[in-house]
Amino acid sequence: MVDREAIRQSLRTYLEDDLGEALPAFDDGVNLREGLGLDSVDVVGLVMQVERQLRIRLATEELVQLVTVGDLLDLLLAKTSERPAPPPDDGTKDAA
Repeated sequence: MVDREAIRQSLRTYLEDDLGEALPAFDDGVNLREGLGLDSVDVVGLVMQVERQLRIRLATEELVQLVTVGDLLDLLLAKTSERPAPPPDDGTKDAA
């Protein structure tokens, strides 16, 4: 299971790489657009990265409700907890 701080760090790393500068703050209360200076292209890139990395899909209806870093983290945690757990490896898959 992915935890909140691991997701936060991953998002921060992606954004800092994408924007080419360190983010001064990445707390739950920081506004995604005004606080981080993200435009719509930045947000789309972030969403695509998150979907690939966490293997989830985010609906437009969910995305329009996101205002803060905390909102995004809450949504991502909820989405990752909805995923079914992989089946346990009982060692019979590759038995020949």
